[in-house]
Amino acid sequence: MSLATIIHAGMRQHERPPLALVLMGGGARTAYQVGVLRALADMLQSHAGGARSFPFQILVGTSAGAINAAFLAARARAGLQAFEELAMFWGRLRSTDVYRLNTSRWLRFSRVALALRLSQHVQAKGALLDNTPLAEMLRRGIPLDNIESALRSKTIDALAVTGSSYTSGVHWTFCQTASRETFQPWTSPGRRSEFQPLTIAHLMASSAIPFIFPATSLTVEGQEEYFGDGSMRQITPLSPAMHLGAQKILVIGVGQPERPWLAAAPGTPGSGPSLGSMAGHVMASVFHDTLQADVEQTRRVAKTINELPQEAVSAMRYKAIEVLAMAPTQSLDALALQYTDELPTTIRDALGALGMLKGGGGTLASYLLFEQGFVQSLLALGRGDATTRAAELIELITGP
Repeated sequence: MSLATIIHAGMRQHERPPLALVLMGGGARTAYQVGVLRALADMLQSHAGGARSFPFQILVGTSAGAINAAFLAARARAGLQAFEELAMFWGRLRSTDVYRLNTSRWLRFSRVALALRLSQHVQAKGALLDNTPLAEMLRRGIPLDNIESALRSKTIDALAVTGSSYTSGVHWTFCQTASRETFQPWTSPGRRSEFQPLTIAHLMASSAIPFIFPATSLTVEGQEEYFGDGSMRQITPLSPAMHLGAQKILVIGVGQPERPWLAAAPGTPGSGPSLGSMAGHVMASVFHDTLQADVEQTRRVAKTINELPQEAVSAMRYKAIEVLAMAPTQSLDALALQYTDELPTTIRDALGALGMLKGGGGTLASYLLFEQGFVQSLLALGRGDATTRAAELIELITGP
């Protein structure tokens, strides 16, 4: 993130410092975010007389985090109940609601036949899995018209989702605010923004995991481009929130860039990594967020400015951007390995026959495991992590 973005954001003047919620991508792993937010809602209800208003003015999401953000924006006028409804949404979710793969069970007995069938499927669909069920579920589950109502009532100020263009290589942030006229777009090398009322296509584009789900077409600057998962090339995840005016940010990531437990995975000496290990590494690379780097840079800028002579600080009228970052305290890869048997039979058979559930297969499975064993474990982990940091969360939202 550029130094200018951080400083400019800190110099904006607001009657009420806008609080942003930034939700990173990670497929099924983003159920962890729901656990954190559900716990936060409980904390807020029991704090300061049981306030129930929706606490975030700016919502920014990427990939499955974009789906969570859009869901909350559509229900923001319900106040803290929005978080409970999001938890109920995830509680009903199954992998068959998100994707499907139509293969015959006998194919699992022949790797050659299975590879041929999957190759034909990829050529026909442009990806391994068909995510049509996801589009249908989102149309039923997210009333997009309610987002406009939340914006016009000033319950929220902005909703933004990100996607990565296969066509141009540009990382786009699509923003919906109450007024197109007041929206101020930004442009940086490889990164652009545009005002667009958000649609199901935006959510499908942002969550289109490369090779797993097909690309989705969107129109930007009057041209049709094809988009994949917004986590690709996302080098500054906090930047959109700051451009939209955030003074305080709660960001919830689900990435784990270091996976030392994989080094202990059994294997044949000299055989090299398994397909599962390689697939897991690729997925972790796609969702390898630079969140911590963004957080550290924001804090360094604040520290540097505050060390200037007091006269200079006063003249700048700079207020440091407060950032609280949440991430799982346990390995989600290892957790997913406990629930791979819950994968749909066709998926489990296909991935198993190809050896993609061995070695580091837990990483790949963790993005696709929209099943209740894994989901409920993530919700519990998120709740536990949030409870541990309750004082920090309350102070960020309500002040010291």
